[in-house]
Amino acid sequence: MAEINCTQVTEFSLTGFTEDPVTQVTLFLVFLLIYLFTILGNLGMIALIRASPQLHSPMYYFLGNLAFADLCSSTVITPKVLVDVMSEKKGIAYAGCVAQVFVFDLFGMTECFLLAMMAYDRYMAICHPLVYPLVMSPKHCFQLVTGSYLVGLTNGMGQTIGMSNLSFCSSSVIDLFFCDISPLISLSTSDTTLSHIILRTSASLFGVSSSLVVLVSYVAIISVILGIRSAEGKRKAFSTCASHLATVSVFYGTSLFMYLKPSSDSSREDKWATVLYTVVTPALNPLIYSLRNKEVKEALRRLTA
Repeated sequence: MAEINCTQVTEFSLTGFTEDPVTQVTLFLVFLLIYLFTILGNLGMIALIRASPQLHSPMYYFLGNLAFADLCSSTVITPKVLVDVMSEKKGIAYAGCVAQVFVFDLFGMTECFLLAMMAYDRYMAICHPLVYPLVMSPKHCFQLVTGSYLVGLTNGMGQTIGMSNLSFCSSSVIDLFFCDISPLISLSTSDTTLSHIILRTSASLFGVSSSLVVLVSYVAIISVILGIRSAEGKRKAFSTCASHLATVSVFYGTSLFMYLKPSSDSSREDKWATVLYTVVTPALNPLIYSLRNKEVKEALRRLTA
């Protein structure tokens, strides 16, 4: 009977970070600078890879797609955050909420698999260099990247379908700064069994499998590197995957902190953890590769010379 009398909400309210005007201006400037760096850094990385022949390799092909995924996932969240930080009323239409869930889950899962493919690429380059050109051919790389986007699309569609089956009657306040499927499930007044099944299946099937690819690849890589006798040989072998390892550490470190940390009584801590995962991380990948990768720095030097 409660569901029959339910009036479905057409807009959600998002809780902000603070009501202090000075702090709001400070947060706006900080988020704006991070977003501008995200745009310029990732677009610059994509342009540099396309313009530099020495970067036309499988690793940088994956990196270019990773930059695109970071750009899209950040753009669906950060501009809305910038508007809400300076607004008294912080709301988002139901359609906009659905779009955020779909795009964020699509590119978030795509990024997981792109990082896994990059780990596999480093595994083949270090552990099986003789067959590397055959296994990581342009055709196979295109198939791996296409598969990553298809998995992300499946995840995004699954979470969106799960959300479409939820009813929101008693409350429309999301205690976060964007629409994420987990708080939406908690907010729903209808049966959330299907949404929970989709969420857990996606996390178990896609998230765990991509993580295992990264883990197994690096276990094999470290094993091979430790078997190299010369210190110079070990240094050169490790340098070929140092940037990717740093990117993996940032991505999985922030995501694990976000989703596996004990629940806190203070939603403020949860929000700042989410900011690190959704806003800051997409800006770090171009920085990591531009500072730690000699090939990227050399390509940039040639273009600017």
